Amino acid sequence: MKVGLIQTRTPATQAAALAHVLPLVREAAAQGAGFIATPEGTNILQKDREALLPLLVGLEDDVVVAGLRAAARDLGVWILVGSALVRRQDGKAANRSALIAPDGAITATYDKLHMFDVDLPTGETARESATYEPGAAAVTARAGDLKLGMSVCYDLRFPALYRALALAGAEVMTIPAAFTRPTGAAHWEVLMRARAIETGAFVLAPAQGGKHEDGRGTWGHSLAVAPWGEVIAHLDHDEPGVLIADLDLAAAAKARAAIPNLVNARSFTAPAALA
Repeated sequence: MKVGLIQTRTPATQAAALAHVLPLVREAAAQGAGFIATPEGTNILQKDREALLPLLVGLEDDVVVAGLRAAARDLGVWILVGSALVRRQDGKAANRSALIAPDGAITATYDKLHMFDVDLPTGETARESATYEPGAAAVTARAGDLKLGMSVCYDLRFPALYRALALAGAEVMTIPAAFTRPTGAAHWEVLMRARAIETGAFVLAPAQGGKHEDGRGTWGHSLAVAPWGEVIAHLDHDEPGVLIADLDLAAAAKARAAIPNLVNARSFTAPAALA
């Protein structure tokens, strides 16, 4: 199956974000992609919490999500909104991934489980938990022949999540992201390849890239990894663009048969804490 990964530099308003992402989605469909995935924060990126929160609306009311639902209908493709920053029914914010079917229906959603709270040596800081309410459940979904395990960005660093998704039948892990440049340069590709090898699954990682309106810098370098760990498609830059990859869906079963770690794992007693 041919898939398209969209690399964006999402603006700080939803209207501008829709104008930015739609041409890239249409380009991916024109190249034959039947499944198209966008990055984390597809609908808006604004690191100023006080400026961001008043702009957030519910998933069903977001203009970018609505525009992508219309595009899915027009193009007859599956679209994964890698994540949209939205307001929950309880008024809190969520970092939410949404799967859109070719008829425009939203068939699955996933709220990012792990919050990126960190002080980097570069002086950059992140406090996702100050803005977003974390999700509470892992999510699998079908997109045609694709058996998806849904995740977002920082989830990448928690391999137990991907093992649970694989054990539930996922053969394609979606990891849309807005990685910082320092962590991207150091860890982006190696962690994506590790998650693919550990689970015997494809990894699809559409990314934000470049210097954004809100001042942040993101790594870009969107990539697709096969279940044996080899990178099968890669954008070697941080500019907006489209990455096309062909997935041999039989590769997941082949990799899992060769390295059956999903079924060979054993429970064990945890060690005592070291003094």
